[in-house]
Amino acid sequence: MGILLATFGQTIANEFQGIRRSKCQQSRDRTQIYEGVDNVLMKRLQALRTEMRTRTSTQSAELDAYLVPMYDEHQSQYLMESDQRIRFLTGFTGTIGEAVVLMRSAAFWTDERFIEQADQELNCAWRLFRNGERPTVAEYLLSELSPEARVGADPHLIPHPTWKALETELNADYIRMVHINRNLVDMVWGARRPAPRSGAIKVHPVRFAGERWDSKVARLRANLTALRCDGMIVTSLTEVAYLLNLRGSDIPHVPVFKAYLLVTHRELTLYTNTSRETLGLKNHLKAHSCHNENCVQLRDYVDVWRDLRTLAQHWHRFLVPAAVVFDTGASEAIHATLPRNIVYERPSPIIFLRAQKNQVERQGMRQAHIRDGVAMCEVLSRLEERFIAGDHITEMSLAREIDHARKTQNNSEGIAFPTSVAYGVHSSRPNYTPSNRTNVELSEGMVLIDSGGQYEDGTTEVSRTLHLGEPTADQIRAYTNVLIGMIRLSMLTFPENLKPAELDALARGPVWGSMNDYPHGTGHGIGSYSAVRESPISISYTAKQRFTFKEGYFFSNEPGYYKTGAFGIRLENVLEVVDTGKMHPTGHKFLAFQDVTLVPFEWKLIDRTLLSVPEKKWLNDYNSRIRQHVGSELKR
Repeated sequence: MGILLATFGQTIANEFQGIRRSKCQQSRDRTQIYEGVDNVLMKRLQALRTEMRTRTSTQSAELDAYLVPMYDEHQSQYLMESDQRIRFLTGFTGTIGEAVVLMRSAAFWTDERFIEQADQELNCAWRLFRNGERPTVAEYLLSELSPEARVGADPHLIPHPTWKALETELNADYIRMVHINRNLVDMVWGARRPAPRSGAIKVHPVRFAGERWDSKVARLRANLTALRCDGMIVTSLTEVAYLLNLRGSDIPHVPVFKAYLLVTHRELTLYTNTSRETLGLKNHLKAHSCHNENCVQLRDYVDVWRDLRTLAQHWHRFLVPAAVVFDTGASEAIHATLPRNIVYERPSPIIFLRAQKNQVERQGMRQAHIRDGVAMCEVLSRLEERFIAGDHITEMSLAREIDHARKTQNNSEGIAFPTSVAYGVHSSRPNYTPSNRTNVELSEGMVLIDSGGQYEDGTTEVSRTLHLGEPTADQIRAYTNVLIGMIRLSMLTFPENLKPAELDALARGPVWGSMNDYPHGTGHGIGSYSAVRESPISISYTAKQRFTFKEGYFFSNEPGYYKTGAFGIRLENVLEVVDTGKMHPTGHKFLAFQDVTLVPFEWKLIDRTLLSVPEKKWLNDYNSRIRQHVGSELKR
């Protein structure tokens, strides 16, 4: 029995050491020597530990552990440079990660898709763990800390549900979670930390938005009345931008600006950097001498905390956004500021108002995708000719060409996320983005391109996989299976009460048939001149969401296939949910999908003998639509 327990203990100890690091010395008899960038990162880690020990920095007893999440105050998917605390501390440049720093160890968690990248970018002071596997952050802290230890974190950066779950698990061992309102990473960063961006806020005209902001607010207030709420705090930047028909440039690739919005039945208050107030903004929001419920008061960004404390004394029930699908809900700091008895935690009603695009937004999305198809077709039509002619094309040079082609289109506002061109073995990494360190020249083989654009009338995302040269039978079969899965989802007619997760098997079925799978979801909601990934639609058999499709929703359809160390395939279109006009026997509407992305597939990778007659007809009709819509725009 003792031997069994010892073996079990050793297994846990090994498990909690993390993934074996390819770049790190495992030998016990030599100390790891840090040089260059690794040495700079090591000094930052040591400086953070000094802050954890220093009473003045925490205004209380020293900390035994400190958490650094990959979020800003609004739990944004993308971050401005001054909020890239993980990158500053660890060197990791991916978009999913969480760091835990103790006095004698440091641990980092990231998604399966970023493990290889994290292994290369983090120095050897860090233990590396996969999200979704043991240990969790709580298990790691429990294994490393003794009772009465103190774990600090900035409550503005941690979603409330995450904080509560961690607090509950650690409390069992008498380990305390402590609010540290002065961010310790910022203190290490000091004067070198970039100034927060505070660019101009611009009005998003009704000719693109399709509805006035005061009309949207009236619909939101009707929701709040139905929920018997006195008001709500809007913390998501994309929700603030959508509701007020405003856009900004504070964060790369997402047209938003840093702000909180307080909505009650009698008042609207926008908290942002008041240095960017303009006459146009004030006129749009009717902010001049604002004394009624249909105008917006402008206050400084930091005033939200004082106002919440003061006004909360008059509220009986106040909606604070809960976590839902891709939205993590409000921060721990928001919850800590409000009396617990008035908080009504529920998904933000704005998510559902925004997801169902109005007629103007729907038409805008279709038009944006036609122009996006023009940009992609211009680049891709020349690619193989240039390759055969002997041009030197690298991953990064092709990505720049794609970005430039998009920016020349009407109403273009740049790219929706960093363009990925993944050649050969790089294509087998689902989230690969080329960098100066990894950039390679294209030669014969598979090329996976994942990109998207921001336009004033819509947001696009498209993935295509090409082959330069002659593909193998294995590559053709894999590509065709992915294409079949994509077509089957596109062709579906279904009752409106169907859950999105139940569609996942349609797209994955052909890939599963080859005893394979892909590590990302099959689909996600997409915004209109907003975030490229938006709630509430998520097509993934592992995420059982109760939210269903509605006419006017737009979402991605992106099955894939990845053969480790060889090649990868992903095909992605954006689909619009349309009403068929027919009724299900139960009285529910029958809905269908319409592809709005119009970019051809790689003909040499398609085995037509594997396609059914309806699938061939779909492909022929799709190519016909490309010729009609993209062709006429190219001619023009």
